[in-house]
Amino acid sequence: MNLLIIVLLPFIGAPIAAGVSKFGRLHAAWAAGVVALCAISLLIPGLIDVFSGEVLIQRLSWMPLIGLDLVFRLDGLGLLFALLILVIGLLIILYARYYLSTQDDMGRFYAYLLLFMGSMLGIVLSENIIQLLIFWELTSLSSFLLISYWQHRHESRSGARMALTITGAGGLALLGGCLLLGEITGSYELSVILQSGEIIRNHSLYQPMLILVLLGAFTKSAQFPFHFWLPNAMAAPTPVSAYLHSATMVKAGVFLLARLFPALSGTAEWFWLVSVTGLLTLLVGAYIALWKHDLKGLLAYSTISHLGLVTLLFGIGTPMAAVAGVFHIINHATFKASLFMAAGIIDHEAGTRDMRRLRGLWAFMPHTAMLAIVAAAAMAGVPLLNGFLSKEMFFMETLHGMDQTWGWLMPAGATLAGIFAVAYSLRFIHNVFFDGPPVDLPKTPHEPPRWMKIPVEILVALCLLVGMLPALTVAPILSIASGAVLQAPLPEYDLAIWHGFNPAFWMSVIALLGGVGVYFGFSAFLSLRTHARERPGMKEFYHLLLEGMFFVSRSFTRLLHIDSLQRMVFCLILFAVLLGTASFMTGNTALIGEREQLPIDGVSFVVALIIIAAAMGTAILHRQRFVSLIMIGTVGLGVALIFAKFSAPDLALTQLSVEVVTIVLILLALYFLPQYTPVESKPFRRGRDVLLAVLAGGGIASLAWAVLTRPYETIADYFLTQSVPEGGGHNVVNVILVDFRGYDTLGEITVMALAGLGIYAMLEHLQLKGPSHDTFKRSWDEDKHPLIMASLTRIVLPLALLVAIFILLRGHNLPGGGFIAGLITAVAFITQYLANGTTWTQTRFPFDMHTIIAIGLMFAATTGLGSWLFGYPFLTSTFGHLDWPLVGEFELASAMVFDLGVYLVVVGVTLLIIVNLGLVHNSSHNTKIRHKIH
Repeated sequence: MNLLIIVLLPFIGAPIAAGVSKFGRLHAAWAAGVVALCAISLLIPGLIDVFSGEVLIQRLSWMPLIGLDLVFRLDGLGLLFALLILVIGLLIILYARYYLSTQDDMGRFYAYLLLFMGSMLGIVLSENIIQLLIFWELTSLSSFLLISYWQHRHESRSGARMALTITGAGGLALLGGCLLLGEITGSYELSVILQSGEIIRNHSLYQPMLILVLLGAFTKSAQFPFHFWLPNAMAAPTPVSAYLHSATMVKAGVFLLARLFPALSGTAEWFWLVSVTGLLTLLVGAYIALWKHDLKGLLAYSTISHLGLVTLLFGIGTPMAAVAGVFHIINHATFKASLFMAAGIIDHEAGTRDMRRLRGLWAFMPHTAMLAIVAAAAMAGVPLLNGFLSKEMFFMETLHGMDQTWGWLMPAGATLAGIFAVAYSLRFIHNVFFDGPPVDLPKTPHEPPRWMKIPVEILVALCLLVGMLPALTVAPILSIASGAVLQAPLPEYDLAIWHGFNPAFWMSVIALLGGVGVYFGFSAFLSLRTHARERPGMKEFYHLLLEGMFFVSRSFTRLLHIDSLQRMVFCLILFAVLLGTASFMTGNTALIGEREQLPIDGVSFVVALIIIAAAMGTAILHRQRFVSLIMIGTVGLGVALIFAKFSAPDLALTQLSVEVVTIVLILLALYFLPQYTPVESKPFRRGRDVLLAVLAGGGIASLAWAVLTRPYETIADYFLTQSVPEGGGHNVVNVILVDFRGYDTLGEITVMALAGLGIYAMLEHLQLKGPSHDTFKRSWDEDKHPLIMASLTRIVLPLALLVAIFILLRGHNLPGGGFIAGLITAVAFITQYLANGTTWTQTRFPFDMHTIIAIGLMFAATTGLGSWLFGYPFLTSTFGHLDWPLVGEFELASAMVFDLGVYLVVVGVTLLIIVNLGLVHNSSHNTKIRHKIH
């Protein structure tokens, strides 16, 4: 069993499900179902080990030098949640196949669903809390996509934004809490954290860390006062509600409480923060659910209430309360998922979820009615159903504080919430399936397709089996999950249906009878409340707070974001100068260190003077654009010479290549701009800017002087000594880029590819009319492609490509590499476009730059993934020497494949930008070429 594969399977399956939907709507459902089944089958081999009490930890080395690995953990708690995620997810996949209409994009739906499934699996199977946090944020993003699935509906978009805002803010708080937790324990791995409870609770950072962690858990599980996002997320399709908001996503918060229970619980801070929040959520959710007319609204607030129940149990902090919390997590997932699916069936077949119109459906759909009644009874805690057992345990645990002054509040609140639970469950049953004939339904209700009811039947059967045979059904998984939560021996408990006439029994009787009385006694007030004015709640406060934040941000934007770019740059540089001056005024202000300085030779001095003069000329003559472009090119050439002098040939080659490409790029842009820039600033402003420029330049020069004249420790010696034995190359710069810092380089070429695609997107439909004459009314030469230049570039092209290949292949041991070779290749092709025109060149170079960029990224990423297959960290390179006929000994290094990827990305991005910029003019012919190319 490989836990990493189990987590990655849904992520791999998501694009597959989206892709196969082109062959038919049902193909996406089959693909998603196969992915879920494969994940379940991979999880099964670990059941025996976990049930025997073992904790399986699998580690994949990622960045060992900084202690960052991919680590997965499978214990009882992780197994319980993984089974809930996969099994209920499989049932939802089957259910959604019949729920979604022909207008819905099933490929997109199942892709989103699998992304969320993989994210949840990553949370519950992570051993490293930073890794857990990454998957935590992925659940927020994937749930945003699922909630907003019906993008044409305003409530879907609004609900998705609200859910992402609240859970995303909680994720930021959780990030801070996890960092503090790692700081306290010295490790981010759960194996260490769960055994460091005493250290954590006695640390000075315990309270801020606890608050931040709880904020993350409370926002994700919709605890008061963050509960309002969950009902608004019900704008999602019902399969999403059944999966995310009853069985998985909102359970992530209580999972975190359960996972960190042995490390964080046992203090007064934990008790008051968690138990009070849970009790308030329990009561608020139950009360509001009673008055909701929308079926999903009622179920949403009942979900909030039951999540508050679980939170309250973990807040009580006793071992038995933790067991009861785990038990109710299992029970709630089964009866609430089945209720949501039943509500979806009712909406699907009757055309509405309004309980004021849904009446007497027993006569039309008795099978669905029976399933929904059993699930609602389980939610109410009726005997012989699973909800009754965990509710009894919950009632008993609320009695532990009865010897305290206000100890009666907790059992009283629990009983009151139980009364409300019975009342809203009874309302769900009575209003929908009985209570007279239906009222003006959009369509005549009837039973759904047979397979649409099977997921509901399975879950309802579990409610019955667990309720009547708990010792044979749920006891084993409850035992191992509770043991993983407690990290200690389990307390004695009995899952018997009857425990005698104890206080919990009488609390249940009061809840059942009181709930019936509340429903029938206060049902008359429902119509009054329908017409009553809604009072502002947390949702309105959220919108008010959001508007306030927007107002503040707009005010700051108006204050700081001045229309004048020149003034904004002035403010930025002035602030930097003031900040740098303040730094020099404190501490050691000596500018000259004791390091021995190098002698100045005449050639270097002259080159330096030329660079300075060219830089100043660029600034002074910047209004003469072509002249200033020549000046800045001189600066670039001088910098390349400096690199060459100080034995940095790679940097010199790179500088020269970049200089050529940049000059061509600016020339293409200048084609659409006037030759001269008019004077727009007054003499005072120009004088002010000169003074500021002198101060800023002098400050940077002083800082550089202060740094370079002081001794420092260099890391160059490490790379110089390890370049050959570790990377197999004598070119230290290239080995650093493709081996030691290969991950950094992969990120850089990815950003480069994204930048290129972004520029292409901006240029794609842009058409500008190029000038026909210059500023002096002189017409441009009609001979756009001189014969001599065109002929010469065609001859030079093979030689340039040969040089590029030579530079690419030698880069591992001699100056060169993929970046330089890519720029040389790009320059070679750019000259063809400039000399021969787009039409001639493109007919002989019919390559799609998007494909070249994609292939380059694939080569670079595959090199890193290949190292995993052999058990090495990501992007670890290997090398060897082979004796080839005629050639002799030749070195082969995996880093060369990575360098080839860099080469392709550089070529693709450079040509994509410059060629499309060259096509930006009002020419229908070139527009046709552009569409043909791309």
